[in-house]
Amino acid sequence: MSAALPKVLCLKKGALLKQVFALSRAATPRESHLCAAGDALLSCHRHYRSHPTHGIGRFKYLLPKEAPKKKKDKIQMKEINAGTDHEYGDINIQMTAYDMCLVEHFAQYVHKLCNRLSIRVNESYAMPTKTEEVLFLEERGSKLQLDAVLTTHQRVIQISHLSSTFAPILLEIIQSNQPEGVHLLVKEHTEADFKIRLKARPELEELKAQMN
Repeated sequence: MSAALPKVLCLKKGALLKQVFALSRAATPRESHLCAAGDALLSCHRHYRSHPTHGIGRFKYLLPKEAPKKKKDKIQMKEINAGTDHEYGDINIQMTAYDMCLVEHFAQYVHKLCNRLSIRVNESYAMPTKTEEVLFLEERGSKLQLDAVLTTHQRVIQISHLSSTFAPILLEIIQSNQPEGVHLLVKEHTEADFKIRLKARPELEELKAQMN
């Protein structure tokens, strides 16, 4: 029995080797076909490399041509409407307060009111914010100390062609809805009101004065 066992093991090993050899033979043709296909792909010549692209990938010619940017013209003052015997000319409704939200909401209300009453609104704008420092003097001293800083916000609504008969009614409605802490002023529009909106340039004014 002990001598027969090595022979049986050798036979089994030989059978296994034959099976492995047969499988390797069956696999070699497939691998050769794949290698041949890869060689063909690598060896093929890329003809499109020698042809022009004809604008492929370019899109700028599809966009509309942009107009050249124009320089901003200087702000010029419009002619002030002086009014007639039955109509007022350009009128400024100025609202000033320390609370920005309060004066802004009141300006919106006045603007909407004029639109509802078919009153022509030329423009509505905000004036630059002004700051004021409140100082106080000590009882036994000569130095001034800062007590508070007050900021005033102003909104202006300019209207025109307001009839003289309807003006008192409009002012009464606005005053009846005027909130506390808002200062209201109605006046005719002048050239000084327009110049206040522009930024002051003292250096330019000095040069102009020297030239003159």
